[in-house]
Amino acid sequence: MRRAASFATAISAFCAAAVLAGCGSPAAAPATSSPPATTATATASATPGTATSPAVTVPAGWKTFTTSDGSLAFDYPESWTIKDPAGQPAEGGVFVELVSDYGKTMATLRTNMVTGAECTEKFPFMMYDAEPVPALAQDGVAPRFVYEGRTNPASSDPSTSLMLAYGLTSAPEPTGDTACPIFHFFTWPPSGAMFGGVYDPFDTTPGRPMHVDTPEVYMDTTEYKYVKQAITSLRPAGKQ
Repeated sequence: MRRAASFATAISAFCAAAVLAGCGSPAAAPATSSPPATTATATASATPGTATSPAVTVPAGWKTFTTSDGSLAFDYPESWTIKDPAGQPAEGGVFVELVSDYGKTMATLRTNMVTGAECTEKFPFMMYDAEPVPALAQDGVAPRFVYEGRTNPASSDPSTSLMLAYGLTSAPEPTGDTACPIFHFFTWPPSGAMFGGVYDPFDTTPGRPMHVDTPEVYMDTTEYKYVKQAITSLRPAGKQ
């Protein structure tokens, strides 16, 4: 089924500029369970231009990754891996992928990104989850973790009419019934950064049945809980 050109362009731009390899390898359906218990806790100190953030709590058995330039850190499940570099980073920046134990790229972290995006068309939108990330606040304003979707009313093909993505954003919250295409960038010196990925409910692994979940059901999976916890743990390096 052919997708309307404008929506295809929006999704193509999102995958190339905002999530990159997050649009990549299909994987097995994630299981549903509770996230791991947390143990180690430390108090973060304030830095210039950044609001004082709450104590950092690293889940039991998780690892902490620090970017090669020493600027940012985040926690991730010990069975997942880091690909660094995952590609050619922007000058002076980093380009890192967080990969699950079954080979799916769950999130991409990039810094020194040019964050300007032109909104030429709006689409019906859905917001499923949102949470501020105070550790990344700049001038008192914290970015948000969001899990959201856009639909293309012109397409009748379920596999191409819905775009679902999660990540950090400093963009204003959408209002009304429509919103600009998904661009998950957040304010971070010297220009901007991104940390997020996409959810494709039609992802499948060879030899396994098609995995189709509603966006709401996906939020109850271990995969979603883990990637959200990893992304929302992003903080200036040394804050633990």
